Amino acid sequence: MVIQARIIKYLLFVRQSGSDGRVLHSLCEVGQRDQERALAAALSDSLWLAGQEVSATVTLVTEEYCITPHLDYKLDNFTERLQLFTFNNKDDLRKFLLDHVQCFKEEGSHGVILFLYSLILSRTVDRLKDDLDSTTSHLLYLSLGNFVCRQALLNLLLTGRASPNVFNGTVYVGEDGRPLERPLQGVLTRSDVGYLHWSREEMERGRLPQVGSMLKTPRFPIWLCCINNSYSVAFSMNHSLLSDWKMEHQFQLNYYNGQNSQNTMARLTVDTHSHHWEASSSDSDGDPEKRFPSLEMTIRTKWDGAVIDWNGTVPFY
Repeated sequence: MVIQARIIKYLLFVRQSGSDGRVLHSLCEVGQRDQERALAAALSDSLWLAGQEVSATVTLVTEEYCITPHLDYKLDNFTERLQLFTFNNKDDLRKFLLDHVQCFKEEGSHGVILFLYSLILSRTVDRLKDDLDSTTSHLLYLSLGNFVCRQALLNLLLTGRASPNVFNGTVYVGEDGRPLERPLQGVLTRSDVGYLHWSREEMERGRLPQVGSMLKTPRFPIWLCCINNSYSVAFSMNHSLLSDWKMEHQFQLNYYNGQNSQNTMARLTVDTHSHHWEASSSDSDGDPEKRFPSLEMTIRTKWDGAVIDWNGTVPFY
């Protein structure tokens, strides 16, 4: 979904800088070659960030073994066939990815794992160890037979740095006021694509993480949304939304989750001047997160108290 968000960034705010400069009103207008260019641009953005905007490494799988396995190495018939390509120029990186885009998009191409290897090698193992703190030592964990991304991997995708937390900066002191043996690593720079997080279960337990402004206010009005442990994308087509406070009075957000159950784009109108949403339900328990769709609660983590109109779409999430 992070790659989907960067594809949207390219199509709406980068590609339109061409000769006519027109605004793209429908992502459905994009042809196959433009889709491939957008995918290559999105992949290169993430890898270049991981390489500190100095270099990046791409891994491709070959037919021949590229390494000689050691006696204590367990063959998986994949890792030992990886070939590495390192680039010191972002344009060269993007062109290479475009030339080999089939390796990342074809059925059975192992595109996701190739990209994960590329991301780790672009960051380097030594930098990854420095990024992580005492709370996190791995990028993935196993849950119900599936590998799940930790926040550190999401932040690596979003910011180029595998910090395990979503708050701004670095925390050196614990809740008890004592210095931490190893500081807690947060987000140090403003991301190009943002991040919003809401979970009904975490809210009920009082453990909802507070996402910092570095992630909540990105350079482009596009957000990866983690809603009840499911990932989706929300975006505005107004590039000025985050640079002109007047634009935030009332605006539209487009939303999709990539699931088959959502067959049309949801277009929501967000009104930040009406603060009556808490009183708009007669539910007696007075618990707003139980009375409103989770997507609305997610949006309100960024625009507190906003009124959200689904414009005829049946609310979900």
